[in-house]
Amino acid sequence: MYMLEIENLTKKFGKFTALNNVNLQVEEGEVFGYVGPNGAGKTTTIRVLLGILQATSGTANVFGKDAWKDAVEIHKRIAYVPGDVNLWANLTGGEVIDLFVSLRQKSDKAKRERLIEKFELDPTKKCRTYSKGNRQKVALIAAFASDADLYILDEPTSGLDPLMGEFFVEEVLNLKNSGKSVLLSSHILSEVERLCDRVGVIMKGNVIKTGTLDELKQSAACADGKLPDSMEELFMRYYKVSEGV
Repeated sequence: MYMLEIENLTKKFGKFTALNNVNLQVEEGEVFGYVGPNGAGKTTTIRVLLGILQATSGTANVFGKDAWKDAVEIHKRIAYVPGDVNLWANLTGGEVIDLFVSLRQKSDKAKRERLIEKFELDPTKKCRTYSKGNRQKVALIAAFASDADLYILDEPTSGLDPLMGEFFVEEVLNLKNSGKSVLLSSHILSEVERLCDRVGVIMKGNVIKTGTLDELKQSAACADGKLPDSMEELFMRYYKVSEGV
């Protein structure tokens, strides 16, 4: 059984098709990267998986359960970090972390303290005083301190400085080494290259390629056989194909 499986998923908003027959699977114990330009459909896919949006057609299952019908049960076993975190203004960062962690079946107080120290967060401050980066830290600490089965991370390092971004990479590698499953949507392609076992590339609501980085590089080889030198070059080649350039 896949940790999550999407089959022929289509989501329309009126006449606009945000997702067009998308197929994706995330296996147990893997970090799956989901990349594409702004507006490609990454966040819409994640919102369907979280039960926030209902699919127009197709299926989206998490832990073998229907993402829309069984959302409450599914959320007990996942940890989610959005790219733009909104917090309760009058609660402290520590209170918000404790609230989120309490929603999971298991938590680790020692890990919570380690993460607060590592990410240099003052948990006693009210959330209304936090910068975007600090709000992001609250969500990341809450997620990493939870013993979830699946971590869904949607542009999770938005607003973080490079040092904190490096700490994020370390924590995802810890999850990976613990056999956890991660769906990582990111614009930071160096993160994807370092962390992900497989990658799905989405353009204009269509997943145009899925595979390991080596498989994606082979499929994006130039006519002369030259492979992309970096994730950035690989992404640009797929983008040009999607645009007919």
